[in-house]
Amino acid sequence: MQRTITLLIAAVLILVTMGVVMLFSASIVRGDSQFNNTEYFVTRQIIWMFLSLMAAILCARIDLVWLRKAALPAAAVCALLLVLVRIPGIGVCINGSWRWLRVGPLTLQPSEFAKVGIILAAAWWIARRRRYMYTFLRGVLVPVLGLGFFAVLLMAEPDFGTTVLISLVIVALLYVGGARVSYLLGFGAAGVGLFGLMLLQNANRMRRIFAFLDPEKYAQAEAWQLINALNAFAAGGRWGTGLGNSIQKYHYLPEAHTDFIFPIIGEELGLIATFLVLLLFVFIFFCGLRIASRAADDFGRFSALGITLMITLQAIINLAVVTGSMPTKGLALPFISYGGSSLLASAVMIGILINVAHTARSPSAKKRTALFKDRRRKA
Repeated sequence: MQRTITLLIAAVLILVTMGVVMLFSASIVRGDSQFNNTEYFVTRQIIWMFLSLMAAILCARIDLVWLRKAALPAAAVCALLLVLVRIPGIGVCINGSWRWLRVGPLTLQPSEFAKVGIILAAAWWIARRRRYMYTFLRGVLVPVLGLGFFAVLLMAEPDFGTTVLISLVIVALLYVGGARVSYLLGFGAAGVGLFGLMLLQNANRMRRIFAFLDPEKYAQAEAWQLINALNAFAAGGRWGTGLGNSIQKYHYLPEAHTDFIFPIIGEELGLIATFLVLLLFVFIFFCGLRIASRAADDFGRFSALGITLMITLQAIINLAVVTGSMPTKGLALPFISYGGSSLLASAVMIGILINVAHTARSPSAKKRTALFKDRRRKA
């Protein structure tokens, strides 16, 4: 297991290092034009890196039993923070979205921490009720209602991308935990229906979908970033144009330092660097699965699985968006994109993952619960 932990830490450190380097290159133009300081964004990100490192170490060393007891209170705090962002004077509205809280000189995004809170709460419930997870009232109903409550808070911001991401992860956890597919399909159909109705009522999101379906028609509007992202990949080719030599970062990609930093990697460092990023996330995925399969108890097992899915699914969605495989969503690329809350929340999740790995059982242990519930049995 120590080898798995080493690989996991190495993959994360490489991603974070690459993120700082590319952030300096991608944000130099925007920092100079907005703040007259080319190092504005990278300086703030480095500060968040040190805070994230301390948080990861703390989460890796804390007693997992205490973390299990804190799961529900943590989820409740996250829900409270999601409520506070909608209160004028407390929450901060940027580009029409209420997603941030101002805490002194820092700006926090509670939806990032909600990812951690809801994973721990779901893992706590599945661990306590696993023998009943195939039932409706005693198993699947409560976590689905909790997911719905968080989804309402997130959609009120609105944050469609995070809502979809969290929903996919929790449904996956419930399935692995033993929930009946028929129940999950029923709740899923209802959720998709409500989500679709909200999309139809949101003209901005509908334009993004139309732009995804016909990028050329919306090339000067909603598909502007997508077209220029694809141009960045094309310009980079196999070896890239060289570090710092991106053209697209000069206001062709307005979010080059956040959601669309991956095309800048492709433009400056080329196809080889983009494959390296993909490979590192694959390492994180398989390390996480191995940790989950070796966990000493169900809480650790489902916490590790949820964290692994959260990080890798978010990366997949971001990469799909910037390559034109999905409609545009506001999800950062974990460990690489600019954003203190995203980096801190991701570091907390990695710390918990390492914590679970430290308490893992030996593969030769006689008593180990299977990751997947045996659906042939009713209890």
